Amino acid sequence: MKKMKKIVIIEPYYGGSHKAFIDGLLKNLPAAFTLHTLPARKWKWRMRLAAPCFAAQVQSGELELSAVDCILCSPFLDVAAFRSLLPPAFRTLPIYTYFHENQFAYPVQVNDKRDFHFALTNLTTALASDRLAFNSQYNFSSFLEGCRGLLGKMPDMALPDWEDSLRAKTTILHPPLDFREIDALSDSLRNNPEPLILWNHRWEHDKNPELFFAALFALQREGVPFRVIVAGESFLRQPKIFAEARIRLADRIEHFGYVESRQDYITLLTRADLIISTARHEFYGIAVLEAVRAGCRPLLPNSLSYPELFPADFLYKEDNLLPNLRKCLRKTDSIDG
Repeated sequence: MKKMKKIVIIEPYYGGSHKAFIDGLLKNLPAAFTLHTLPARKWKWRMRLAAPCFAAQVQSGELELSAVDCILCSPFLDVAAFRSLLPPAFRTLPIYTYFHENQFAYPVQVNDKRDFHFALTNLTTALASDRLAFNSQYNFSSFLEGCRGLLGKMPDMALPDWEDSLRAKTTILHPPLDFREIDALSDSLRNNPEPLILWNHRWEHDKNPELFFAALFALQREGVPFRVIVAGESFLRQPKIFAEARIRLADRIEHFGYVESRQDYITLLTRADLIISTARHEFYGIAVLEAVRAGCRPLLPNSLSYPELFPADFLYKEDNLLPNLRKCLRKTDSIDG
């Protein structure tokens, strides 16, 4: 019998897509996993100090690396720092890093300056890892583009062959998705007298909710019939447009707010007719894929990771959202780019 691989997973940000990815591995891969995590909060602190914290656990014996085949982590672990702080016996242990996102392509608020130190940590993590996987080609391409731009500003130094090195050890690996809960529900729930629009993304600026609600406000003024579900994770600080939309669209709202129950959330997906994304940042798009699996027709930006996942018929240019949404609500078959 083939010996089962022993894999230590270190995840400083155990939540959201990071948690879903790890939980899927634990459930479906035939390996002996040991999991070491921190809660999904204060990501900047995680990127700076998770490495010495976990290395200290190795030193104390709390995190055991003896007889381990490899370590799997996300870029919230500074791999270069972590490896350097390990006891000498463990410094050559293979470390594989799965990039759910990269800090070069993450949009910042209008009044904020980009902190390139976190992007540079992504780069040194990639250089110090033995193998890399990115969840989409867009993620990897935007990472390389960001590295080129930043390294081009580097004074009095050069980093030869860095791109060839990264390309040689990188794989594009879409995250595994478990659709069994979605498939178990009948789509007989989808019997809406008016088209039911779904927006199920994080309530943050990078998902561009202003564009989404501007389109709905326009349809409302035109008297176009529709209902709307607004789900997705929300936080204490959220764009003001959500409070405005809750008032202005009160007579159109089917549901508004985060859904705690996974089963209730999936039920909402199976009821909706149309899933819309207005994202300025999306390295993969699990929320969209789950909605499409549940039977929703997608209407998505012709950018980011979406062109890898969907044909052009389901993509729009940003200034064409409203006309394409009108067409979808009239149940036409195609979308103009």
